[in-house]
Amino acid sequence: MNWIDQGFLLSKNRYNENSIITEIYTQNHGKVSGIIFGGTSKKIKGYLQIGNQLHVNFNSKNENRIGYFKIEIINAFSPLYFDHNQKLSSITSAMNLVKILTAESQENTKIYLIIKNLFEILKDSDWLKKYIFWELELLKLVGYDLELKNLVKRKIENNEIVYYAESFNEKKYVPSFLIDKGIHVQDNKILLSGLKLVGDYLDKSILKPNNLNYPNSRLVFLNSLKQLL
Repeated sequence: MNWIDQGFLLSKNRYNENSIITEIYTQNHGKVSGIIFGGTSKKIKGYLQIGNQLHVNFNSKNENRIGYFKIEIINAFSPLYFDHNQKLSSITSAMNLVKILTAESQENTKIYLIIKNLFEILKDSDWLKKYIFWELELLKLVGYDLELKNLVKRKIENNEIVYYAESFNEKKYVPSFLIDKGIHVQDNKILLSGLKLVGDYLDKSILKPNNLNYPNSRLVFLNSLKQLL
């Protein structure tokens, strides 16, 4: 089996002394694993930054065994943010979420396009708010729609409308911008609380029921954001 496609690098691990095993989310073939010979060389290693967009030539002699990639760089997105810890961490976290939440070799063009859109979001001044909605959209695409508007209740506190959700005798406040996208948010504490809320849903409703651990890359991302407070 042989095909040519393009995709985004989700993960990489050393396979042997000279080779790397990778996962790439491709436009027409979904998430695919493959070995890159010479992946530890200086030239190719430079291409293999998580989130980079790659031209992929895939070959496999047996569809039941892992195949091999030959790659060329299309867009080196990650190096653009080597000096921006929060954005770089967001890329790693986002790619890991795609890796965890998608099945092997199941084409989904919408997921490919949402990954592509992530790098447009990172150009914006309100990138963090948009990133949170990016995660919610990814969850929706893989079948987990949080539907906050249908879950929350509201009340008046200090002459302001506040939203909250209740479950199992637990009440959680929901940042207003998650209900009304038009609200402009300048306080990073509010944005961080929104990101944590999505993370709680991810953990309790998706990861734990499927015996999956909370991704360390998302914890690193959350910790990097605390530097902005």
